Amino acid sequence: MENSNILDEEINKATDILNKISAYYSTRIVGQEQLQKSLLISLISNGHILIESVPGLAKTTAAKTLTDAVNGKFARIQCTPDLLPSDIMGSQIFNYTTNTFETKLGPIYANFVLLDEINRSSAKTQSAMLEAMQEHQTTIGGETYKLPEVFIAIATQNPIEQEGTYMLSEAQLDRFIIKEQLNYPSINEEIEILNRIENNVFETSEAVLNLDDVKFLQNLSKKVYIDHAVKQYIVNIIYATRNPQKALPPNLAKYVSMGSSTRGAISFMQASKALALIRGRKYVTPDDVKDLRYSILRHRIALNYSAVADNVSVEQIIDALVNNIKTP
Repeated sequence: MENSNILDEEINKATDILNKISAYYSTRIVGQEQLQKSLLISLISNGHILIESVPGLAKTTAAKTLTDAVNGKFARIQCTPDLLPSDIMGSQIFNYTTNTFETKLGPIYANFVLLDEINRSSAKTQSAMLEAMQEHQTTIGGETYKLPEVFIAIATQNPIEQEGTYMLSEAQLDRFIIKEQLNYPSINEEIEILNRIENNVFETSEAVLNLDDVKFLQNLSKKVYIDHAVKQYIVNIIYATRNPQKALPPNLAKYVSMGSSTRGAISFMQASKALALIRGRKYVTPDDVKDLRYSILRHRIALNYSAVADNVSVEQIIDALVNNIKTP
């Protein structure tokens, strides 16, 4: 692990920044530690996150809290079937005074963009998001406009309601570094939420950091050391998703219709580096990779209708795959 070129002072600074974000998050959000960790990984990786849960579990509040903590610009886009690409990206408007077209940029030009119920937007609007998410730019009237250096799309979708929705394509899903699933809070957590609302403790407070601190974390994560053996471990997991018949017993292999792309391996590497930083380390361990298996793979492994009929979850498949791969 001596190969890391990160100084102790840099790790200490990163830990201090992350502690401040976590403390800020905890004042506004009760529980949801897994969501907090996933949002931090997205922040450090400058990657996009897809959150799946029923309404009312503080997804919007969590996204806004993260933005407020680092004094970023926040935009919320409510996705509906009649939403047009221009409503998100912007458009050209004719100015009668000057007899010229002027470009009006859309709400996507923010540091943190919440795409609420993204699967309610049409395929045309979803495809318009691909350029923004992958290239960090949009094209309006033939001209290219760069998005902010820190740009993270936080998309949500409701797994229950399917009427009037458009399933995200595999290409779109692959652009999300992480997919997180939220559960209901515990009884004690829900009581605490009621107490905080009664005492009005959810009021906006001052930012504790700025975007330069975010850039510091993002640049530092690139220097986190990852050994060749850990890279091989990641690639072995990804390879197993594409060849389930070699890694799974026949009774489970039959449920997998598609495995992960190379972007899954890249996401594993970037997210595990971010997780190592969160855990105060300069290097990645196999446990970092293993702990991220659901978040990285649950939207990259496609199961067939037989899996739905037999009530087999993608998490069961992921566990069986990873357990079959030798840990370095």
